[in-house]
Amino acid sequence: MTFRHGLSAALLLSLCSCASEGPAGPGIRSAGLAAETRFLSHDLFEGRGVATKGEQLTTEYLAAQLALAGAQPAGDAGGYFQSVPLVEVKAQPDTQLVVAGRTLRPLDEYVGSNELQTGREVLDAEVVFVGRGITAPEFDWDDYKGTDVTGKLLVLFTNEPSSEDEAFFGGRALTYYGRWTFKYEEAARRGASGVLIVHTDDTAGYPWGVVRNSWSGPQLYVEREPDEPKLAFAGWLTSEAALAMFESSPATAGRSLDELLAEANRPEFQPIALGVQAQADVRSSIVPVETRNVVGLFPGSDAGLADQAVLYTAHWDHLGTVEGAEDTIYNGAVDNATGCSVLLAIAREIGASARRPKRSLLFAFVGAEESGLLGSAYYAANPAVPMGKTAVNLNYDGLFPFGTTRDISLPGHERTTLLQVVVDLAEQSGLEITPDAHPEQGYYYRSDQFSLAKRGVPAFSIRSGSRYVGRPAGWGEERVNQYRQQHYHQPSDEFREDWDFSGIADLARFGLEIGRIVGDQADLPTWAPGDEFLAAREASLR
Repeated sequence: MTFRHGLSAALLLSLCSCASEGPAGPGIRSAGLAAETRFLSHDLFEGRGVATKGEQLTTEYLAAQLALAGAQPAGDAGGYFQSVPLVEVKAQPDTQLVVAGRTLRPLDEYVGSNELQTGREVLDAEVVFVGRGITAPEFDWDDYKGTDVTGKLLVLFTNEPSSEDEAFFGGRALTYYGRWTFKYEEAARRGASGVLIVHTDDTAGYPWGVVRNSWSGPQLYVEREPDEPKLAFAGWLTSEAALAMFESSPATAGRSLDELLAEANRPEFQPIALGVQAQADVRSSIVPVETRNVVGLFPGSDAGLADQAVLYTAHWDHLGTVEGAEDTIYNGAVDNATGCSVLLAIAREIGASARRPKRSLLFAFVGAEESGLLGSAYYAANPAVPMGKTAVNLNYDGLFPFGTTRDISLPGHERTTLLQVVVDLAEQSGLEITPDAHPEQGYYYRSDQFSLAKRGVPAFSIRSGSRYVGRPAGWGEERVNQYRQQHYHQPSDEFREDWDFSGIADLARFGLEIGRIVGDQADLPTWAPGDEFLAAREASLR
């Protein structure tokens, strides 16, 4: 038998057996992680797109491996799968966007989607520049200044005002106010018809190609409630197209994007009516789809604590395929076959161990992360173990197979009462904890731990460090920047035979030990005093 792309049944079995070897081996091994990553990012899986054959193959494989490791099913109806109902919105070729009399080119100059989940929306709206598009009363910040934006198309920058003061928008670290998802939500709450976010590499943290690739295909949403505020058009604009729009306005002509961004960074910023109109004819196909999370559980050893759990997460999905390109498959090797390989390795270690923590250990491979953390958000709203009994969420996403590091990155751990536990374990492991090198990019709000944190669960990611053994200073940062510029959310994120998984093996062992430690603690962890998620934690514990 031969599968698509010429993959024979014999080769599939060979790959599968190579990837799944583990419980019989002595601990977590680099070779096993490499084989698993190679397997899950193979062309056979067609980019692990949501609601595709690639999803079915991926999730069936993950469920089978959890079963082989000894995990009990923790999904729907006594199985390993949790169904996640979604709506697919796909922009049609006859969609048009005209700004200041100029018809913009889709993908080359703008991307966007209809959040109202209707077949057609027609806009003729005044364009208003609203700076960063943020209203944050606790920081005495309001970009709207009482301006009525009902029915208007808003133009804004992503990210948030720069600061070195941790008491003001988290200092260098991005808060949720800086995320593009917040911008859409706030504009919709205020009655705007649409939003165009001006893309720059610096404010977004990634090149236009990432935006283009992420928005080039169908967009997935949770089904909209009838009275839920949403945008008829939620999109992005290239810096070149944005500059042309600002140049056409008598209010902003002659001002550079840097000057407009500087203006947006001032607390006294006032919204600017550009004096131009935008017309949009947004045509979409609307199709209900279903994805699924894969969930398995190892019961705790203590009858009094087994109903509580340590939760491990990694997203299994990537961007699927694209038509018309030389390479049509977004393999997603780093993002996030690496994270899936780690979760399976940890599960196998737990299954092969005679020692079980007092609390249960729960594994969730979540879907539709690339569409806005949808699988993890659904799980958080419909958990196998209640949020108030989930001790911690340890998330793995986008690990770098470049070798062994002297350090480890754990964004978010310092916000929890597990701070000292993590610091002590790092010291025992011979690792230094490196602060997030780019806190302004808001990674914490861009991966699945955020879905759990919003529901109150102490949550953080376990990520690759940057100080590589045997490499000069700055080498790791250069490799990461190269990946982000050349491979992140691109078909070239493919497995490479020269990758070194030794550092990822260290990350897996570190997460395994944190899970065991927290699994045996007397008290449930929580958030540090004053943290934005503490109130949600306290509510979940009541």
